[in-house]
Amino acid sequence: MKLYGIKTCDTCRKALKELAAAGHDVALVDVRAEAVGSEILAAWMETVGPDLVNRRSTTWKGLSDEDRAKADTTDGAVALLTANPTLMKRPVIETGTATHLGWTPKVRGALGL
Repeated sequence: MKLYGIKTCDTCRKALKELAAAGHDVALVDVRAEAVGSEILAAWMETVGPDLVNRRSTTWKGLSDEDRAKADTTDGAVALLTANPTLMKRPVIETGTATHLGWTPKVRGALGL
């Protein structure tokens, strides 16, 4: 299982801790330190949709209106996420069979927590 996020993100740390406590073998991929490929981002956009772009983040608030408009298309969103990895809603959890976005009760339930 891979958890894509930022090692300093409280939500990502909480998810890692809870998943490990439940016996899951989880590898953290820090999206700031390790670039996520555009192919992976495009696949996530197809799976989880436009929610992958965190429109409530500080990064989003710092974007120009022109850049924000790019998030309306898959290619534009992938380009934005490639250039601004902290714009990604976190965590993205890949189990091998499914991709989950965020750390909501629904996601925890899907992961058996």
